[in-house]
Amino acid sequence: MTFPHVTLVQDPHDRLGLLRTDDAWLAERWADPASRVLVIAGTRVRPGPDGLEWVPAAEAPEGIRLLLGERDGTTWWGVIVPGEVAKAEPERWLPLRGLLPFLSGDAVREAPLVFHALGLAEWHWVHRFCPRCGGTLAARAAGHELVCAECGKPQFPRSDPAVIMLIAAGEAGSPDERCLLGRHPAWPAGRYSTLAGFCEPGESLEDAVRREVLEETGIAVGDVSYFGNQPWPLPSSLMLGFHGRATSEEIRLDDADVEDAQWFTRDDMRRRAEDGSLVLPGGVSISRSLVEDWYGGALPGSW
Repeated sequence: MTFPHVTLVQDPHDRLGLLRTDDAWLAERWADPASRVLVIAGTRVRPGPDGLEWVPAAEAPEGIRLLLGERDGTTWWGVIVPGEVAKAEPERWLPLRGLLPFLSGDAVREAPLVFHALGLAEWHWVHRFCPRCGGTLAARAAGHELVCAECGKPQFPRSDPAVIMLIAAGEAGSPDERCLLGRHPAWPAGRYSTLAGFCEPGESLEDAVRREVLEETGIAVGDVSYFGNQPWPLPSSLMLGFHGRATSEEIRLDDADVEDAQWFTRDDMRRRAEDGSLVLPGGVSISRSLVEDWYGGALPGSW
């Protein structure tokens, strides 16, 4: 079975990490007419009529240069310009979530580059001052490092580990086996998804799964097994997917982030997905992959 969540990361680029401090090489590649640049205003990108626009370096504005890497013989870059640029046309400059429709079909090959660029842009946006002394930060290593001009403390991009899990109960593979899905209060009617949450300091991923499920639904979880992962720079997460087995089934909602949670058999899921009363996550998300892996095939409808 091909899992939907791998679509956005199936064609990665060579990030060329060892060349980020080679100023002569960086200048040479920037001057190459074949190099292409994605312009980012703060954390937003303005797509054109035919999709995302990668401009020649000679046409790129001044800003913080981000070396993304190389693919198909082309060097790919991002350039961060002030966020105020996007304020003149707020409806045209989109955040990453708004760009996902432009990363479908043949354009899906651009997704790893876009995720890389906007993940770095978000990091630059929220790290404008040194967290140790409040001093000014300057970019180096082709946008992958920030150094304080006052105390010299370097900062590096980070991804926050987040667990996302499909919890099942009952005899595995039986008609009565069921999985647990929940919904956020802000979601439209019918939308349900797998549970998720961030890993806390000093906590294993498996224990984060158990804690989050217990906090959000009152369900106790025993065995936990790893499924897969998905970079999700919205704004800076790495989603780590798991399957888990429930040791209790009585749902208790004590977390304000979960408005409702329900157990679904495979028959329930198929019937409600077909009639539209259950709307599952989009095909590019690891949540969808977890659900369809448990279900055993593709399901209709998505966000």
